[in-house]
Amino acid sequence: MSKYKTISTGGEAQYRVLGSRHIGLAYPVSSEEEIKTIIDTLWKEHHSATHVCYAWRLGWDKSRFRANDDGEPGGTAGKPILGQIQSFDLTNILICVIRYYGGTKLGTGGLIDAYKTTAKLTIEASTIEERMVKDHYSLSFSYDQMPVIMKLLKDLNMEKIAAHFENECKVEFLLDMDQEGRLHKGLEDLDGVELTHVGRR
Repeated sequence: MSKYKTISTGGEAQYRVLGSRHIGLAYPVSSEEEIKTIIDTLWKEHHSATHVCYAWRLGWDKSRFRANDDGEPGGTAGKPILGQIQSFDLTNILICVIRYYGGTKLGTGGLIDAYKTTAKLTIEASTIEERMVKDHYSLSFSYDQMPVIMKLLKDLNMEKIAAHFENECKVEFLLDMDQEGRLHKGLEDLDGVELTHVGRR
């Protein structure tokens, strides 16, 4: 799997049922720290809300995810939100649904439907895009090899993260996963080059 789907810009949607108002917000995210900050901010902005429920999924391989009911009956809020993230096959996304209680209980089925519908409308209001999975590399080489190496990386459309050029040079960069073979082939005849695979994202 060399590609994944995420959102480039988050959307917002509202859904009302039996007086209760549900506000859905979607965010492109890359870390749990970022998610925590967003949720804390939402609680401050909506301090009079009854619940701030959410679900998120992270990683190019969709391996990390969580759902939170925030006091709603178990499985009636976070799980339906996460279900919509999975249904649209998205990752690196956070969806929060803020509920203002309208005075009439919705029941288990009503809650599930309200959170599911709000999450679906919020995703549909967002901009979905497909991205290439990228490998994160660190490359060390001598100064006289710089012209050859930098031309190779440019040809491979590398995304530079950091660079240090002195007697010993070092470049950190991201490269589309399907370019791994071309990278290794381009470096194989160069002496003293040290390539480290830092991770994938």
